[in-house]
Amino acid sequence: MDIQYITDSGGRKSYVQLPVKDWEKIQKDLEELGRLRNKKLFLSELAEAVEEMKLIKEGKARARNAEDFLNEL
Repeated sequence: MDIQYITDSGGRKSYVQLPVKDWEKIQKDLEELGRLRNKKLFLSELAEAVEEMKLIKEGKARARNAEDFLNEL
């Protein structure tokens, strides 16, 4: 990446300048990261729901009614 730093009068970096092509790649990577985080969260919650259903089926947990379930959301 061809990154250029812009500094203030004290020599401290205050801005970054980079080619649009590099910025677009960063944006694309950030979007993909967001999708992966959402997928990971979904899979984690799905695994939790499956485990809860197993406990209910085994009689080790009590099923919730729809109203209680929706109130959790």
